[in-house]
Amino acid sequence: MPAFRYTVSDVMTHTAVAIGREASYKEIVELMDQWKVSAVPVLEGEGRVVGVVSEADLLPKEEFRQDDPVLPDQLEEASKAGGVLAEELMSSPAVTVHPDATLAEAARIMARKHVKRLPVVNGVGMLEGVVSRSDLLKVFLRPDEEIGEEIRDSVLAGLAPPVILQASVKEGVVTLRGSLRDRALVPLMVRAVRAVEGVVDVRMELEGQSTEVS
Repeated sequence: MPAFRYTVSDVMTHTAVAIGREASYKEIVELMDQWKVSAVPVLEGEGRVVGVVSEADLLPKEEFRQDDPVLPDQLEEASKAGGVLAEELMSSPAVTVHPDATLAEAARIMARKHVKRLPVVNGVGMLEGVVSRSDLLKVFLRPDEEIGEEIRDSVLAGLAPPVILQASVKEGVVTLRGSLRDRALVPLMVRAVRAVEGVVDVRMELEGQSTEVS
């Protein structure tokens, strides 16, 4: 049985807080405080995402409040200090993700672009939800029993003798015990188990020898 793969649509917030181009600076701050979010998508028309206003886009108003000289690499940030509407403050084009993207893909986008939240858009750029860092961590809430069952069904079930392995899971840490004569298979087994959503770490105990895989 193929392993189940969570996608962004499985963990995202479907009811997303969003604003229009004409939203004022104070409205945006109030929305962020009310909904406890660090960024909001900016929409136009019937819901197409054209940008995102984040805390980083709002901070220049405080950072450049004084009349200190602005360095060349601060020009873009300083220009936002005078912004009062979303269209003047937003980062555009927006960094987005599709609902069918894997959680790993979403995590890579967040890390590469240094953002905490991503608008989730369909094929024509319409907002469908928002996914945050905390959403991506939800897979680690999977019960140990569920993780173990998936490993047995999707990874171990297809193994043929003399490969005999059993899996146990505690707090997301998987321990594989049994016989694996060809030690060259160890990295492959570890990779297959790590691919199961919710796995925190993998350890192997083979023929009396305990191996912890980092």
